[in-house]
Amino acid sequence: MVQVRRVSARIIAWALVLALGAGIVYMLASSAMAAPTLFAQQLVYGLQLGFVYALIALGYTLVYGIIRLINFAHGDVFMVGAYISFWAVARFHFRLIPAILLSAVSCALLAVVMERVAYKPLRNAPRISALITAIGMSFFLEYFAALDFVYTANFRVYQPRPPEVIQMEAQNWMVGGVRINMLRMVVVAVSLVFLAILYVVVRKTKVGKAMRASSYDKPTARLMGIDVDMVISFTFLMAASLAGVGGVLYVNVFPQVGPFLGIMPGLKAFVSAVVGGIGSVPGAVVGALIIGFVEVLAAHAISSPMRDAIAFSVLIVVLLIRPQGIFGEPAIEKV
Repeated sequence: MVQVRRVSARIIAWALVLALGAGIVYMLASSAMAAPTLFAQQLVYGLQLGFVYALIALGYTLVYGIIRLINFAHGDVFMVGAYISFWAVARFHFRLIPAILLSAVSCALLAVVMERVAYKPLRNAPRISALITAIGMSFFLEYFAALDFVYTANFRVYQPRPPEVIQMEAQNWMVGGVRINMLRMVVVAVSLVFLAILYVVVRKTKVGKAMRASSYDKPTARLMGIDVDMVISFTFLMAASLAGVGGVLYVNVFPQVGPFLGIMPGLKAFVSAVVGGIGSVPGAVVGALIIGFVEVLAAHAISSPMRDAIAFSVLIVVLLIRPQGIFGEPAIEKV
C-alpha cells in the first residue's frame, strides 16, 4: 500500500513537471516565432548574466567540494566586492581592471579571515553548526555594511563609473538585427578569463592537485603530507576572489549598490550550482548559464515578476529528475 502511494505521488509529480515544462516551452516558442530578433537579443543578455552567476556559483562549488559546507555568506562577499569597486572608483578614480583586481584581492583576504575566525574552529563539529555559522556570517556582513559609518542602508547609484565602461556601454554592433553591446561582451570575456585561470589552477598546479586530493579524502591527504588547512584557506581565497570579480562586473552593467545586493544573485548562483551538480566545476558553469537564460527568457516571454519563480522552479524540476544535479555524482553510502 505504501509502495503504491509512493508510485502515485511520483506519477503526479512527473505529470506536474511535464505540464509546467510544456507550458514554458510553448510560451518560449511562441515568443521566438513572433519576434525572433528580440528573442535572440534576450539570449545575448542571458549569456552575460549567466557568466556572472557562474563566477559566484563556482565559489559555492569549490567550498562545498572541499569541506561539504554551503557558504551562505558567499553572496555577501559578492556585495563587498561591488562596494569596494564603488569606493575605489568614486574616491580614487580607479579604472575597470584595477578595480576588479582590488575587489578580488580584498574579497580573498576577507574570506581567509572568515574561514579562520568563523569556520575553522568548527571543522570537526556537526555540519549544521557550520551551516548556521555561515548564515550568521551572512547577516553580519549585510548589516555591518548597512551601518551609517560604513556604507549606510540605502541603495546607491553606481556613479561615477570608470570612463572606459561608459565608452563600452555606448558601443554597439548589429549582427543579424541583434544588438551586441560591447560592455556586456567584455563582461563575458573577463568572466571567461577568470574561469580559465581557475581551470588552470585546479587542473595544472600542485595546489590544484592538493585541492582535488583533499576533496576526495582528507585523512589520506594529510598522511601524504598535504597541508589540508592551507588548502581549505586557499579554496576560500579563490572562491571569494571570483565573487569579488563578479560583483564588479554586475554593478557596472546594473549600476546600483546596496548592503543587500548579494542576496538574490547569491541565491540564484547557489541554485545554479545545485542544478549543475554541487561540487562539480563544469556543472556550476552550465547551471549558471541555464539559470541566466531561463531568467531572461522568462522575463521576456512570460512575466518580469515571474522570472525569479520560474528560475527557482528549474531547481525543483532538476531535483525531481536528477537529484544530484546534471553533472553531479550520486552519493555512495559507506558501510
